Amino acid sequence: MKKAAVMLLFALVLLAVALPGGADMNRYSVMYLDTFDTVISLIGYAQSEDVFNRCSQDVHEAYLRLHKLFDNYNSYEDEGIVNIYTLNQRAAQVPVQVDPDLFALLQFSKNYYETCQGQTNIAMGSVLSIWHDYREAGLEDPSSAQLPPMDALTTASGHMDIDDLILDEENRTVFFADPDLKLDVGAVAKGYATELVAKMLLESEMPSFIISAGGNVRCGNPPADGRAKWGVGIQDPDGAALGLSDYVETLYLANTSVVTSGDYQRYYTVEGVRYHHLIDPDTLMPASEFRSVSIITEDSGYADMLSTAAFLMPYEQSRAFIESLDGVEAIWLFPDGTKQMTDGALLVAKSGGATNP
Repeated sequence: MKKAAVMLLFALVLLAVALPGGADMNRYSVMYLDTFDTVISLIGYAQSEDVFNRCSQDVHEAYLRLHKLFDNYNSYEDEGIVNIYTLNQRAAQVPVQVDPDLFALLQFSKNYYETCQGQTNIAMGSVLSIWHDYREAGLEDPSSAQLPPMDALTTASGHMDIDDLILDEENRTVFFADPDLKLDVGAVAKGYATELVAKMLLESEMPSFIISAGGNVRCGNPPADGRAKWGVGIQDPDGAALGLSDYVETLYLANTSVVTSGDYQRYYTVEGVRYHHLIDPDTLMPASEFRSVSIITEDSGYADMLSTAAFLMPYEQSRAFIESLDGVEAIWLFPDGTKQMTDGALLVAKSGGATNP
């Protein structure tokens, strides 16, 4: 039965739809259902279905490998994989050598910690794991859903110093100076993986593509059908919660990323109040300033980190933070349904008069 399910999934993953494109190119699409706990879709323009299938298979294999490397909830030791889960079990006892892509992710996240003003912290796993366990329990049995005890969160917060994550570049090893430190790369892993995949596609036979991985969208070269840009919709948080596909904005982009952090994708309810997964490192509670924040910038991993950081700040601080960064734009959606946009975001937005000739 398990084998049959895998075969069905494999068939779904390889399903491609050809539509007319320009310059002897065809438009194909595919969905991957088995990585990063989300649906990942790929649209690309290729000269043939064979080209698309080769590229899409490479994309799928890359996402599968990176998903396992960045996973902090499951072990893949039987496959010889040292991942985040492995590090959380062993790296406080001895330095652990890791795959170059995992080491690069940790280095990237630590390097941008200060840029994100400490708001996006992959060393926050001790706190996030408590929230994860209570959220999972609450989803399994909503009538018994509870909030994590603040004293447990406070104790855990004493073990999330990013400087206790010791990265030895020469030996490519990871060591935890604090034995109670835990990693959680959820705020950056999917965007970082998507950027790696995008760079691979840009060097492939199919550089005209768009990837949607949950709240992460990465555009490659413009669509090969005569349009100058890809159209990217910003989800209405209330529509998402109801299973609808309403959008509050459309952006026209190429060779860039749009990454959204919001309160409507992972949450549970306690006594009628929704508690989402984006936890403020200062209050140790979910932030409540915004429904979502979308970041527009080239690198999807960078955008992923920035979207979390900007979501966790008060609006004035969040806006000043984004406007201090080169090549970064943002859209903020508020609980009352209003939105704010940086000037650069407005220039590529339908509501600002942008079109897609």
